[in-house]
Amino acid sequence: MEIKAGRLVDPCSTQITKTGAWRTFVPIVDHRHCIVCSLCEIYCPEGCIHQVDSGDGETLKKYGYSPEQIEALPRFRRIFVPDLNYCKGCSVCAHECPHMAITMILEEK
Repeated sequence: MEIKAGRLVDPCSTQITKTGAWRTFVPIVDHRHCIVCSLCEIYCPEGCIHQVDSGDGETLKKYGYSPEQIEALPRFRRIFVPDLNYCKGCSVCAHECPHMAITMILEEK
């Protein structure tokens, strides 16, 4: 098992339970302010923030994004997105972001 900085377990090791269901707050990434430094990905304790191509709709759907959310993303660039199936809303990513490009909002269910 390879462990990256900031991770205690394999990324998304809770795949069976989809722990994102217990989340109260959800991280929202402002891609205009993101400098792609990877700190959010490194420090995420669940390892559920991933760098993806913004045009990769299939991967984004797999991470729990709706067609409307996918359409609103910037085009033709690499972006960081949390896998909403597993994100617990702990806000570590928002606290570690040096450009405050991640904010936590109350999730509407």
